Amino acid sequence: MNKQEYINTVKKLNSWAYHYYVLDDPIMTDEGYDKLYQEVQKYEEAHSDEILPNSPTQRVGDVISKGFTKAKHLSRMWSLEDIFDADGLKKWLEKTYRLDDSVTFYCEPKYDGASLDLLYEDGKLIKGITRGDGSVGELITQNVKTIQSIPLTIEHKERIEIRGEVVIFKDEFEKINKERLKRSEALFANPRNAAAGSLRQLDPKITASRNLVFLPYGVGINSLQQPLLSDKMGYIYELGFRKPPLRAVTKGYDEIQTIYEQMQKERDSYAMMLDGMVVKVNEIVAQEDMGYTVKVPRWAVAYKFPAVEKITTLKNIILQVGRTGAVTPVAIVEPTEIEGAVVERATLHNFDEIERMDIRIGDRVIILRSGDVIPKIVKVLVAERSGSEQKVKRPKNCPVCGSELLQEEVLIKCQNLNCEARVVNSIIYFASKACLNIDGLGNKIVEQLFSVGLVKSMLDLFDLNMEKLLELEGFKEKKAQNLLNAIENAKGSDLWRFINALGIEHIGEVASKTIAQAFGLEYLNAVKETLITIEGIGEEMAESYLEFMRVNRETVQKLQDILEPVAPEKEEEVKENPFKGKTIVLTGSMSRPRPKIKEMLESLGAKVSGSVSKKTDFLIYGEDAGSKYDKAISLGVITLSEDEMQRM
Repeated sequence: MNKQEYINTVKKLNSWAYHYYVLDDPIMTDEGYDKLYQEVQKYEEAHSDEILPNSPTQRVGDVISKGFTKAKHLSRMWSLEDIFDADGLKKWLEKTYRLDDSVTFYCEPKYDGASLDLLYEDGKLIKGITRGDGSVGELITQNVKTIQSIPLTIEHKERIEIRGEVVIFKDEFEKINKERLKRSEALFANPRNAAAGSLRQLDPKITASRNLVFLPYGVGINSLQQPLLSDKMGYIYELGFRKPPLRAVTKGYDEIQTIYEQMQKERDSYAMMLDGMVVKVNEIVAQEDMGYTVKVPRWAVAYKFPAVEKITTLKNIILQVGRTGAVTPVAIVEPTEIEGAVVERATLHNFDEIERMDIRIGDRVIILRSGDVIPKIVKVLVAERSGSEQKVKRPKNCPVCGSELLQEEVLIKCQNLNCEARVVNSIIYFASKACLNIDGLGNKIVEQLFSVGLVKSMLDLFDLNMEKLLELEGFKEKKAQNLLNAIENAKGSDLWRFINALGIEHIGEVASKTIAQAFGLEYLNAVKETLITIEGIGEEMAESYLEFMRVNRETVQKLQDILEPVAPEKEEEVKENPFKGKTIVLTGSMSRPRPKIKEMLESLGAKVSGSVSKKTDFLIYGEDAGSKYDKAISLGVITLSEDEMQRM
């Protein structure tokens, strides 16, 4: 084989792979593909300086990663607002039409997999990044290159982010689980979990063996000129990416609902799992005009398929004790498969709910699983009772420590601060990612430290040393040092993480950030009158926070002295100006990009909204101002040209 024959053979192999993995239309046998693949391998072994970047041999890496590094997305990967029925769709359309009543909508499947961001530059795949928190994910390029439905090179030469979902097809999922069963390995619960787990394997050969499939659903940073999303996506598919089983451009409620019902009816015949349909405004300019809320784009929504219900038998009710001492009943049911996931537990909420529904052990019950929500019992089939069912009694003693339980409205709580479940769970939470992120301090290690008496409270973590840890089973010097380093690294964390780590009932991540910003290191001295004036902090949250600090003030102060958390910088007070505290709407074409003008106005203390209402203070308009301008005039809202805004 000479160089030109090698180039032609690589081209031929890629064509065969495209027909097999993207078009579902094989044009060569596996044997024929493998034979030609081996010829390419031989040539590349002899001519290592001539290996083409899009050669199929470059898909499987041989180097096992020691871990994934973090990487920023060039533009944020947003979550979507969920709707669950026709009324939800109507309400969303009403909101959308208030922003722009002339738009059409692009409908496509909502795949049940793991989100992925691909970055191409000069036609080459440069990076593959997991969604992460939407702004920062994990760099998994080596694994991404093993996915056959992701082109290593594309014809588009300008920089572009292509977003999509990585899935495992249903048949492949069954095959993987059968193989895992033979090896006595834990089975994957569903294809989504299998896809996410496969994508993040440190050994890319494992990723390659799982036959993952990439299905694009959008773009991030790009220079594409198509005015419609449907045309942009058509161009993406022409670059060599797999098309969805169904997509459509629709004009309103009736057409959207028709496509939704068709997709729902046909989804069992699709190769991949779906959990709904995504509806997006098709016009790119309208998307940009509508913008985003804090969490989601205003121009897109996830229209979820109805939750699935199954009948099963309630075998038992067990009690779980949380870090706040709350005792929660959990239903153990006959294992039941719902949409690929085997359900063995269901939520019962509390004992008031058990009594209200007259739930008994041995009952035939209907359980409901909706998306990622924990399954719950929604109905008892009383007519199927045999008489052998047993009533459920309220517990009087803690199932862990045996101490007497306190009835606090609908909650039943263990008040014993030394209860193993309370101590262990509170330390696990204290060390979790959303809190102090102490790597290596997982459930089993915390339970081990507690059982031997080394750790009885959060404070005890900071008394651990090499000598104590080396006495524990399973601890060698490296493992012990890693844990001690992780505990040391928790010092100097953000104040909000410290507050969140305390595990105060009703005070989560958002409230912790709010309190840290409002009070700084004076958080211990907060009073109710001030707390309840802060947006997002209600009376119940304030009382829970103050009660916790009153009871645990000494411990919290000691932890603060050890950890020295860092308070956020105080936001600078915006100077008085005509736009401070005003609600503003932008419309029309302006001399600068509208996001820049929005950013400038927000820096002046204004709130920039996407729609005109009676609460709008100013509408600022450029050329070709449309329906928003007309509405502002009809409501008597002050209108300003871009020049007038600049002069003010």
